[in-house]
Amino acid sequence: MANLIVRNLDKKIVDALKKRAVKNGRSAEAEHRYILEKILLGLSKKSFTEVISCMPNVGYDEDFERIEGAVVKNVFD
Repeated sequence: MANLIVRNLDKKIVDALKKRAVKNGRSAEAEHRYILEKILLGLSKKSFTEVISCMPNVGYDEDFERIEGAVVKNVFD
């Protein structure tokens, strides 16, 4: 295995890495390896079926019936 040295990191980044490592029960070095592996090698594209299967059940079609003449309030106004 190769070694990687990262220099000149902002203290906030190092502190965040250490905090995340503690939260995940790993050393800062192990957390760093985990992050690099997941970001660089762990990105797998999900199929459409996988994405749809992760969506929560929000009701039945009847729950979203359109009523003619109904006024819908725009929450962004």
